[in-house]
Amino acid sequence: MADWDYESRFSTASGKDLPYVVMQVTLKEKFWGTGSGNLTDLEEVINAQVAKGYRLHTMSTSNGGSKGFGGGDRIQATLVFERLDMR
Repeated sequence: MADWDYESRFSTASGKDLPYVVMQVTLKEKFWGTGSGNLTDLEEVINAQVAKGYRLHTMSTSNGGSKGFGGGDRIQATLVFERLDMR
């Protein structure tokens, strides 16, 4: 079981076992109406990290540009997660 805990917390981005993990999620605005069309993607990323023993430490958003007519605007969410067992 200890191996599973390590593997589930290993950062594939840096190749290290670190106390903080940084992730980015791109949210696409709905074509009709307002709000994001894929908030469930953001929820899935957050809940997957929580299941690995992290908590959301910081979140920021920025405009990721537009793909033109029918493409919708993009919002880039940057999430920083902190491991709970490394205090």
